[in-house]
Amino acid sequence: QVKLVESGGGSVQPGGSLRLSCAVSGFSLDGRAIGWFRQAPGKEREGVSCIDDDDTTYYTDSVKGRFTVSRDIAKNMVYLQMNGLKPEDTADYYCVTRCGGYFNGAYYSRFYGMDYWGEGTLVNVSS
Repeated sequence: QVKLVESGGGSVQPGGSLRLSCAVSGFSLDGRAIGWFRQAPGKEREGVSCIDDDDTTYYTDSVKGRFTVSRDIAKNMVYLQMNGLKPEDTADYYCVTRCGGYFNGAYYSRFYGMDYWGEGTLVNVSS
């Protein structure tokens, strides 16, 4: 059974930082890509970041230079370090057993036939 559990969200002032974590079970990260998505109130879901099977990382333009995705294969954990947070980063953040999003000007997708989502963690950036 595949399960993803996000944590680390919260309320922060603009310019602050948060580190999201995603504990993954039933789906090995070794040799597989995994993505972070977010959905803000009233907006469509968007792909934020992807760490590919070869550890190449991808970011949507709005977070590039501020967010860093990483993973620990031994612990089967994925992380999203978010610095310089802005009010427009306010959203529910999800880790997902696939990647999908506009990275470097083109749509990029990695899918292994399994589309599992965590329940999300809320990030609220406001003064």
